[in-house]
Amino acid sequence: MQRKAIMIGATGLVGEHLVKQLSELYDTLIVIARHPPRYINASMRFYQVNDFDNLSEIFVSVGVDRTTDAFSCLGTTKKQAGSDEAFRKVDHDYNMNFAKLCRDKGVENFFLLSSMNADIDSRFLYNRVKAETEQSISALDFAQLVIFRPSLLLGKHKGRPLESLGQKAFKLISPLLSESLSLHPISAKRVASAMAMSANDIYQRSKYRTEPLIKHTNIIENKQMLAMTRVKK
Repeated sequence: MQRKAIMIGATGLVGEHLVKQLSELYDTLIVIARHPPRYINASMRFYQVNDFDNLSEIFVSVGVDRTTDAFSCLGTTKKQAGSDEAFRKVDHDYNMNFAKLCRDKGVENFFLLSSMNADIDSRFLYNRVKAETEQSISALDFAQLVIFRPSLLLGKHKGRPLESLGQKAFKLISPLLSESLSLHPISAKRVASAMAMSANDIYQRSKYRTEPLIKHTNIIENKQMLAMTRVKK
């Protein structure tokens, strides 16, 4: 059976690394984005969407089914979005709509990029919306839902000065910090690797499964991602 994946958020910090890794892992990778990702290869099918409100129109022809794994790295900030409502529309509504369209097509495995501080009771909008998105997608009852909660992402952030400042500060103290710390920053590439590794692990285990699949939601915290992607010396 040929392996197939679909993803949104392919042009973001984590997404641009995940595109490359999934292209090497899957026979076909479907990418839906406003602009083509920087990495493109022969296994990729790119669908341009100018407005994510019209995502359902694209799903008519993408060929998604139960053999497809779905990935979302879609996200923004309030500053980039322009308002609380616009931020929530991207981080919650667009992700939820994508997940629902996938589930309606029979997709069983969904991999979601969230945030370490996702908390439904947080006084911060960003953290609350991340938690709401996790809960909404969990309610769709995927066979396997894997949620990734990274700490500060290391990489080039466009339009995120506070995160860029945090990275500069981290470089000064990083020699003193152990990766065993749960708040330890993590590179976007390592988060993408953790997502790809998790998907491949589920696939490999499914080949030897002899009993019915038990539906499961797995939250992979920052510390676990650091351990999964640590380079052995």
